[in-house]
Amino acid sequence: MPLTTTGELITRAAAARSAVAAFNVITLEHVEAVIAGAESAGSPVVLQVSENAVKFRYGRLLPLARAAVAAAERADVPVALHLDHVQSDDLLRQAPDAGFSSVMYDAARLPYLDNLAATKAAVDWAHAQGLWIEAELGRLGGKNGEPPLDAHAPGARTDPVEAHAFVADSGVDALAVAVGSSHAMTTRTATLDHELLKRLAAALDVPLVLHGSSGVPDGELAAAVAGGIAKVNVGTALNIAMTSAIRDFLAAHPEAVDSRKYLSVGREAMVRAVADIIGVLQAH
Repeated sequence: MPLTTTGELITRAAAARSAVAAFNVITLEHVEAVIAGAESAGSPVVLQVSENAVKFRYGRLLPLARAAVAAAERADVPVALHLDHVQSDDLLRQAPDAGFSSVMYDAARLPYLDNLAATKAAVDWAHAQGLWIEAELGRLGGKNGEPPLDAHAPGARTDPVEAHAFVADSGVDALAVAVGSSHAMTTRTATLDHELLKRLAAALDVPLVLHGSSGVPDGELAAAVAGGIAKVNVGTALNIAMTSAIRDFLAAHPEAVDSRKYLSVGREAMVRAVADIIGVLQAH
Protein backbone atom coordinates (compact mmCIF):
# COMPACT_ATOMS: atom_id res chain seq x y z
CA MET A 1 0.00 0.00 0.00
CA PRO A 2 1.15 3.61 -0.40
CA LEU A 3 3.47 5.06 2.20
CA THR A 4 1.67 6.66 5.11
CA THR A 5 3.03 9.44 7.32
CA THR A 6 4.46 9.18 10.79
CA GLY A 7 2.37 12.12 11.91
CA GLU A 8 -0.84 10.40 10.87
CA LEU A 9 0.07 7.17 12.67
CA ILE A 10 1.21 8.85 15.89
CA THR A 11 -1.66 11.34 16.03
CA ARG A 12 -4.14 8.50 15.69
CA ALA A 13 -2.35 6.43 18.33
CA ALA A 14 -2.19 9.32 20.78
CA ALA A 15 -5.92 9.96 20.40
CA ALA A 16 -6.62 6.29 21.11
CA ARG A 17 -4.19 6.17 24.08
CA SER A 18 -2.17 3.55 22.22
CA ALA A 19 1.30 3.52 20.68
CA VAL A 20 3.01 2.83 17.38
CA ALA A 21 6.27 0.88 17.35
CA ALA A 22 9.13 2.53 15.49
CA PHE A 23 12.06 0.24 14.64
CA ASN A 24 15.53 1.36 13.65
CA VAL A 25 16.78 -0.36 10.50
CA ILE A 26 20.35 -0.73 9.29
CA THR A 27 20.20 -3.35 6.53
CA LEU A 28 17.63 -4.55 4.02
CA GLU A 29 17.13 -7.58 6.29
CA HIS A 30 16.07 -5.20 9.08
CA VAL A 31 13.59 -3.50 6.75
CA GLU A 32 12.08 -6.78 5.59
CA ALA A 33 11.91 -8.16 9.12
CA VAL A 34 10.16 -5.10 10.55
CA ILE A 35 7.54 -5.14 7.82
CA ALA A 36 7.01 -8.91 8.08
CA GLY A 37 6.69 -8.67 11.86
CA ALA A 38 4.20 -5.82 11.59
CA GLU A 39 2.20 -7.74 9.00
CA SER A 40 2.14 -10.75 11.32
CA ALA A 41 0.80 -8.56 14.11
CA GLY A 42 -1.60 -6.70 11.79
CA SER A 43 -0.19 -3.37 12.93
CA PRO A 44 1.07 -0.17 11.30
CA VAL A 45 4.75 0.47 11.87
CA VAL A 46 7.45 3.12 11.47
CA LEU A 47 10.78 2.34 9.82
CA GLN A 48 13.52 4.53 11.27
CA VAL A 49 16.91 5.28 9.75
CA SER A 50 19.29 7.01 12.14
CA GLU A 51 22.13 9.34 11.32
CA ASN A 52 24.48 6.68 12.70
CA ALA A 53 23.02 4.15 10.26
CA VAL A 54 23.62 6.60 7.41
CA LYS A 55 27.24 6.98 8.53
CA PHE A 56 27.57 3.18 8.50
CA ARG A 57 26.32 3.16 4.91
CA TYR A 58 29.24 5.35 3.80
CA GLY A 59 27.28 8.50 4.55
CA ARG A 60 24.73 7.78 1.80
CA LEU A 61 21.07 7.99 2.75
CA LEU A 62 19.40 7.10 -0.53
CA PRO A 63 20.34 3.41 -1.03
CA LEU A 64 18.72 2.25 2.21
CA ALA A 65 15.93 4.83 1.98
CA ARG A 66 14.99 3.75 -1.56
CA ALA A 67 14.95 0.10 -0.47
CA ALA A 68 12.77 0.95 2.52
CA VAL A 69 10.31 2.89 0.38
CA ALA A 70 10.05 0.03 -2.13
CA ALA A 71 9.45 -2.51 0.65
CA ALA A 72 6.95 -0.26 2.46
CA GLU A 73 4.91 0.28 -0.69
CA ARG A 74 4.45 -3.47 -1.00
CA ALA A 75 3.49 -4.01 2.64
CA ASP A 76 0.06 -5.21 3.76
CA VAL A 77 0.05 -2.74 6.68
CA PRO A 78 0.60 1.03 6.79
CA VAL A 79 4.31 1.89 6.93
CA ALA A 80 5.93 5.29 7.49
CA LEU A 81 9.58 6.35 7.19
CA HIS A 82 11.29 8.40 9.89
CA LEU A 83 14.80 9.88 9.90
CA ASP A 84 16.10 9.42 13.44
CA HIS A 85 18.52 11.32 15.70
CA VAL A 86 19.55 13.81 13.05
CA GLN A 87 22.22 16.30 14.11
CA SER A 88 23.42 17.24 10.63
CA ASP A 89 21.44 20.00 8.92
CA ASP A 90 22.62 18.64 5.58
CA LEU A 91 21.08 15.24 6.35
CA LEU A 92 17.90 16.91 7.60
CA ARG A 93 17.48 18.59 4.24
CA GLN A 94 17.74 15.27 2.39
CA ALA A 95 14.70 13.84 4.18
CA PRO A 96 11.80 14.96 1.95
CA ASP A 97 13.28 13.77 -1.34
CA ALA A 98 14.29 10.45 0.21
CA GLY A 99 10.72 9.50 1.17
CA PHE A 100 10.72 10.44 4.84
CA SER A 101 7.62 12.06 6.31
CA SER A 102 9.22 12.84 9.66
CA VAL A 103 12.50 13.61 11.38
CA MET A 104 13.76 13.43 14.93
CA TYR A 105 16.04 16.45 15.22
CA ASP A 106 18.55 15.82 17.98
CA ALA A 107 20.01 18.89 19.66
CA ALA A 108 19.54 17.48 23.16
CA ARG A 109 23.32 17.43 23.69
CA LEU A 110 23.29 21.24 23.73
CA PRO A 111 22.47 23.53 26.64
CA TYR A 112 18.74 24.25 26.88
CA LEU A 113 18.69 27.60 25.06
CA ASP A 114 20.96 26.32 22.28
CA ASN A 115 18.83 23.18 21.96
CA LEU A 116 15.74 25.36 21.69
CA ALA A 117 17.23 27.67 19.07
CA ALA A 118 18.55 24.83 16.91
CA THR A 119 15.32 22.87 17.21
CA LYS A 120 13.17 25.92 16.39
CA ALA A 121 15.18 26.53 13.22
CA ALA A 122 14.84 22.87 12.24
CA VAL A 123 11.08 22.94 12.93
CA ASP A 124 10.56 26.04 10.82
CA TRP A 125 12.36 24.45 7.87
CA ALA A 126 10.75 21.03 8.33
CA HIS A 127 7.21 22.36 8.57
CA ALA A 128 7.73 24.35 5.38
CA GLN A 129 8.55 21.02 3.70
CA GLY A 130 5.53 19.24 5.20
CA LEU A 131 7.63 17.19 7.62
CA TRP A 132 6.47 16.13 11.09
CA ILE A 133 9.25 16.75 13.58
CA GLU A 134 10.20 15.18 16.90
CA ALA A 135 12.76 16.49 19.39
CA GLU A 136 14.25 15.31 22.67
CA LEU A 137 14.57 17.01 26.03
CA GLY A 138 16.46 15.44 28.89
CA ARG A 139 19.55 13.25 28.79
CA LEU A 140 19.22 9.55 28.10
CA GLY A 141 22.80 8.41 27.68
CA GLY A 142 24.09 5.38 25.82
CA LYS A 143 24.62 7.12 22.45
CA ASN A 144 27.97 7.17 20.66
CA GLY A 145 29.72 5.00 23.22
CA GLU A 146 28.57 6.95 26.28
CA PRO A 147 27.78 4.73 29.25
CA PRO A 148 24.02 4.46 29.77
CA LEU A 149 22.84 6.65 32.63
CA ASP A 150 21.45 4.96 35.69
CA ALA A 151 17.65 5.23 35.75
CA HIS A 152 17.87 7.61 38.69
CA ALA A 153 21.02 9.51 37.75
CA PRO A 154 20.90 13.32 37.82
CA GLY A 155 20.02 14.72 34.39
CA ALA A 156 18.32 11.54 33.20
CA ARG A 157 14.85 13.04 33.47
CA THR A 158 12.73 15.55 31.55
CA ASP A 159 11.30 18.39 33.61
CA PRO A 160 7.57 18.94 32.85
CA VAL A 161 7.70 22.72 33.25
CA GLU A 162 10.75 23.02 31.02
CA ALA A 163 9.20 20.60 28.53
CA HIS A 164 6.01 22.64 28.30
CA ALA A 165 7.99 25.79 27.50
CA PHE A 166 10.22 23.92 25.03
CA VAL A 167 7.28 22.53 23.06
CA ALA A 168 5.49 25.88 22.99
CA ASP A 169 8.58 27.83 21.93
CA SER A 170 9.96 25.33 19.40
CA GLY A 171 6.73 24.18 17.76
CA VAL A 172 7.75 20.50 17.66
CA ASP A 173 5.09 17.91 16.83
CA ALA A 174 6.25 15.31 19.38
CA LEU A 175 8.69 15.14 22.27
CA ALA A 176 10.95 12.27 23.34
CA VAL A 177 11.08 12.32 27.12
CA ALA A 178 13.64 10.91 29.54
CA VAL A 179 11.79 8.87 32.16
CA GLY A 180 14.30 6.16 32.95
CA SER A 181 15.15 4.33 29.73
CA SER A 182 18.53 4.47 28.03
CA HIS A 183 19.83 3.93 24.53
CA ALA A 184 21.78 0.76 23.69
CA MET A 185 20.67 -1.30 26.69
CA THR A 186 21.27 -5.02 26.12
CA THR A 187 19.29 -6.13 29.18
CA ARG A 188 15.63 -5.37 29.83
CA THR A 189 16.10 -3.95 33.29
CA ALA A 190 14.99 -0.32 32.99
CA THR A 191 12.53 0.97 35.57
CA LEU A 192 10.48 3.88 34.31
CA ASP A 193 9.34 6.86 36.36
CA HIS A 194 5.60 6.53 35.73
CA GLU A 195 4.70 9.39 38.06
CA LEU A 196 6.93 11.71 36.02
CA LEU A 197 5.41 10.37 32.81
CA LYS A 198 1.95 11.18 34.16
CA ARG A 199 3.04 14.75 34.88
CA LEU A 200 4.60 15.10 31.44
CA ALA A 201 1.45 13.80 29.73
CA ALA A 202 -0.62 16.34 31.66
CA ALA A 203 1.76 19.20 30.88
CA LEU A 204 2.14 18.62 27.13
CA ASP A 205 -0.32 18.67 24.26
CA VAL A 206 1.92 16.80 21.80
CA PRO A 207 2.49 13.03 21.57
CA LEU A 208 5.21 11.64 23.82
CA VAL A 209 7.96 9.32 22.57
CA LEU A 210 9.97 6.72 24.49
CA HIS A 211 13.54 6.19 23.31
CA GLY A 212 15.73 3.31 24.47
CA SER A 213 12.76 0.94 24.65
CA SER A 214 14.84 -2.19 24.05
CA GLY A 215 15.86 -2.08 27.71
CA VAL A 216 12.31 -1.75 29.03
CA PRO A 217 10.51 -4.91 30.29
CA ASP A 218 7.09 -5.79 28.87
CA GLY A 219 5.14 -4.65 31.92
CA GLU A 220 6.94 -1.33 32.11
CA LEU A 221 6.43 -0.81 28.38
CA ALA A 222 2.70 -1.51 28.60
CA ALA A 223 2.41 0.85 31.57
CA ALA A 224 4.27 3.56 29.63
CA VAL A 225 1.76 3.32 26.78
CA ALA A 226 -1.12 3.48 29.24
CA GLY A 227 0.59 6.52 30.76
CA GLY A 228 0.74 8.50 27.53
CA ILE A 229 3.60 7.25 25.34
CA ALA A 230 2.42 7.21 21.71
CA LYS A 231 5.64 6.24 19.88
CA VAL A 232 7.99 3.52 21.10
CA ASN A 233 11.47 3.44 19.58
CA VAL A 234 13.26 0.09 19.34
CA GLY A 235 16.66 -0.63 17.85
CA THR A 236 19.02 -2.68 19.99
CA ALA A 237 16.46 -5.48 20.50
CA LEU A 238 16.55 -6.23 16.78
CA ASN A 239 20.33 -6.32 16.71
CA ILE A 240 20.39 -8.66 19.70
CA ALA A 241 17.90 -11.00 18.01
CA MET A 242 19.74 -10.98 14.70
CA THR A 243 23.24 -11.38 16.14
CA SER A 244 22.25 -14.12 18.59
CA ALA A 245 20.53 -16.15 15.89
CA ILE A 246 23.45 -15.81 13.47
CA ARG A 247 25.97 -16.65 16.19
CA ASP A 248 24.05 -19.81 17.10
CA PHE A 249 23.70 -20.82 13.45
CA LEU A 250 27.39 -20.41 12.70
CA ALA A 251 28.35 -22.27 15.86
CA ALA A 252 26.17 -25.18 14.74
CA HIS A 253 27.29 -24.92 11.10
CA PRO A 254 30.94 -23.86 11.06
CA GLU A 255 31.22 -24.95 7.44
CA ALA A 256 28.60 -22.40 6.29
CA VAL A 257 29.77 -19.74 3.84
CA ASP A 258 26.54 -18.84 2.01
CA SER A 259 25.47 -15.59 3.67
CA ARG A 260 21.84 -16.23 2.73
CA LYS A 261 21.77 -19.17 5.15
CA TYR A 262 22.65 -17.19 8.24
CA LEU A 263 21.09 -13.89 7.20
CA SER A 264 17.72 -15.61 6.74
CA VAL A 265 18.00 -17.02 10.27
CA GLY A 266 18.86 -13.59 11.62
CA ARG A 267 16.03 -11.98 9.69
CA GLU A 268 13.46 -14.45 11.03
CA ALA A 269 14.66 -13.81 14.58
CA MET A 270 14.02 -10.11 14.04
CA VAL A 271 10.56 -10.84 12.62
CA ARG A 272 9.67 -12.62 15.87
CA ALA A 273 11.12 -9.80 17.97
CA VAL A 274 9.09 -7.20 16.08
CA ALA A 275 5.85 -9.18 16.42
CA ASP A 276 6.49 -9.73 20.13
CA ILE A 277 7.10 -6.04 20.86
CA ILE A 278 4.06 -4.93 18.87
CA GLY A 279 2.03 -7.52 20.75
CA VAL A 280 3.04 -5.95 24.06
CA LEU A 281 1.94 -2.52 22.83
CA GLN A 282 -1.36 -3.86 21.52
CA ALA A 283 -2.13 -5.65 24.79
CA HIS A 284 -1.60 -2.69 27.10
